[in-house]
Order: sequence, then structure tokens, then C-alpha cells
Amino acid sequence: MLLPARTLRTSMVIAATAVAAIVGLTGCGSGDKSDAKATSTTSAAAPTSATGHGDHGSAAAPTAETLIAVLDTFSDPAKPTSEKTKLIVDGEKRIANINQMNQTLGGYGKLTYAVADITTSGNSATAQVTITSPHGTVPAMPMTWEHVDSTWKLSDASGCLMLGFAQAPCAPA
Repeated sequence: MLLPARTLRTSMVIAATAVAAIVGLTGCGSGDKSDAKATSTTSAAAPTSATGHGDHGSAAAPTAETLIAVLDTFSDPAKPTSEKTKLIVDGEKRIANINQMNQTLGGYGKLTYAVADITTSGNSATAQVTITSPHGTVPAMPMTWEHVDSTWKLSDASGCLMLGFAQAPCAPA
């Protein structure tokens, strides 16, 4: 279900305000040197489990850094659409949405991601993803990836979620 743009923005602002207050209180005092980079190396990797079977057996569980790399590339307006379609399952059907997202994010600023609580089942992985923008932080939400062609790709549903945040929502299937 797609929410109207105004409702989505209002919900994000309310959630970002609440999380920003919490992050402001807990963000101090970290001695973790991985926070030195401004990009998404602030992830928290959780224990993972790999079970189930895929076409070629179960894929190795992805790391938080692997999943963040997909999100970073997908939301980078400087990356071409042709590169981004390879990051979503059946991404070719999202070309128009990705083009629209690239235009929207062109002057928006850097998005960063934190990934936690990664669980895998066969060739599917789910994780809690927190998105931080120049305007605040969105509370953690579940996103899924699928291991296809030896790489972890955003599921179509998670890709559509990201496109919706960038005001380029997917049309209902």
C-alpha cells in the first residue's frame, strides 16, 4: 500500500524527530573508530543465521557492510540508472522510478544507513535498516534482500520502499 506523499512526509518527520532526540542522547561517548567515516560505516551487525536451500544451496549470510553498500549505491544520485537496476530483483521494471529518484535526490544531500539484526533464510536476508538524511533519522524498519546471480539485491518490495521515500513510488503490481 502506498501512502500519499504528504502523509509519508509527515510520518517521516514525526518519526525522525523522535529518533533524533534519542540519537542525540545516546550518540555521545562512542569510542568506535569506525564512526570516523561519514558514510555508512556506522552499521551494527547482528548475529546471522543461514538456513534453507536456494538454487545453488544457501548463500553465505551477508554482512551489514554488504547490505549497506547496496543501499549506498542505490541512493547515490551520481550512479547511473543502469547500475541501480542491477541492485533490485527485477530492477529493469523500475527504470522510470529510478530515474525519478535520481532527479529528486540530486540536490538532497547524503543519506547514510545503519543495518542491524540480520537474519537469513536460504537465499533471503532481512535486516532492520535505519536511514539518516540531512533532515533527520527514520526509525529502523525491516528490509529484505535476495541472493541472486551471486550478489545480494534489494527485494522488489524493499526497492519500492526506498523509491517511495524518494517520491518515486512504484505502481501497484
